[in-house]
Amino acid sequence: MRVVSDTNPHQNVTFPSTSGTAHGYLAVPESGSGPGLIVIQEWWGLTDHIADVTNRFAAKGFVALAPDLYGGKTTHDADEAGKLMGELPVDQAATDLAGAVDFLLAHDAVTSSTVGAVGFCMGGGFVLVLAAQQGDRIGAAVPFYGVLKEEFPSFANLTAPLQGHFGETDQMADPASVAALAERIESESGVTPQFFTYPAGHAFFNDENHMGTYDKAQGEIAWNRTLEFLRANLR
Repeated sequence: MRVVSDTNPHQNVTFPSTSGTAHGYLAVPESGSGPGLIVIQEWWGLTDHIADVTNRFAAKGFVALAPDLYGGKTTHDADEAGKLMGELPVDQAATDLAGAVDFLLAHDAVTSSTVGAVGFCMGGGFVLVLAAQQGDRIGAAVPFYGVLKEEFPSFANLTAPLQGHFGETDQMADPASVAALAERIESESGVTPQFFTYPAGHAFFNDENHMGTYDKAQGEIAWNRTLEFLRANLR
């Protein structure tokens, strides 16, 4: 097990939220500007992997911000990750993420009038919460194998185009649950999700995967689809 309890080395920006001051990692493209994108962590925290994914989005032209929802803590132990996720109030995380939306929309480098949101595992669940909470301020939402520790709130205010990526053998976001989620989103919001399934397990995109389910080929397919989707919807 590895838990870092002091300041995360990836924290390089702060922004206000109603719960106080939130922290995050911001990566800006070489051009100096681009559409705004929030990258939401897995249950492991704001790890090297999430910082790397944020950098990869910046390299593709996005002003990418990864909020640190655990306030500096990270872990590579599944039990500890579950504990950290369980201790994080969904309302608090949603508040911090709303602050991240404000931060990006006010940032001089951001050229889009809305922001995108991409998240993984727990972060994928929070992508859906954020899109439902923020309405038309979210221009594109992409959950990767999204899960939430409780029932999803109402999707009535969700307006963003939605693309999701899920593994066929994922026990945390199984195909039946994903199908039910898609049906609920459409019935409550009128938005038809574009959910892709892959011959892979949970966290198949994570190349720092501690569950042994990383799949490079399927991850690259999902990555390319995500980039195309974000570019089409963030102006």
